[in-house]
Amino acid sequence: MEALLASTLTVAIAEIGDKTQLLALILAARFSHLSGGKTAIILGIFLSTLVNHFASAWLGQWAIGLISPELARYLIAGSFFAIALWVLVPDKMDEEQSRFYKMGPFVATFILFFIAEMGDKTQIATVVLAAKYDALAMVVMGTTLGMMIANVPVVIVGHLSTEKLPMTLIHRGCAVLFALLGVVTLFF
Repeated sequence: MEALLASTLTVAIAEIGDKTQLLALILAARFSHLSGGKTAIILGIFLSTLVNHFASAWLGQWAIGLISPELARYLIAGSFFAIALWVLVPDKMDEEQSRFYKMGPFVATFILFFIAEMGDKTQIATVVLAAKYDALAMVVMGTTLGMMIANVPVVIVGHLSTEKLPMTLIHRGCAVLFALLGVVTLFF
């Protein structure tokens, strides 16, 4: 249960202001006029995240089996500290996604979210969380739930801007959370 809760909380907070959350806002604005557009976007986010985070968690668990437990503990803690610093750097959106829009809201969302998650903070966090907890299903469920908690409201209420949120405070809070995970990994 700890793996599920930690994964959900970590990704939900890390996702605030992330490029995939901005992508959800852009997709909602682009497709919200279509009947079923928001549902298709939410389903695309869910399935893309599930596939991406399952592969990431599996990789984390596989990789951790190749090294000693002591080295693994230091690498996982170091990864949490690195993510804490990375979270402090705001994401920017690419303009290349427009070519996918003609594929419709579901396919565009699935492809764009999958691509946007590659090497993203939340994907790396998924790898690290799976290595730390050795609970693949719980980590995947938690990270996917965290993505949905952060992105579904953006899709549903896409007309609200993320500019109204205290992004600096959110990023700093998220950095503290990742740093705490690093400390807990080192000492507990």
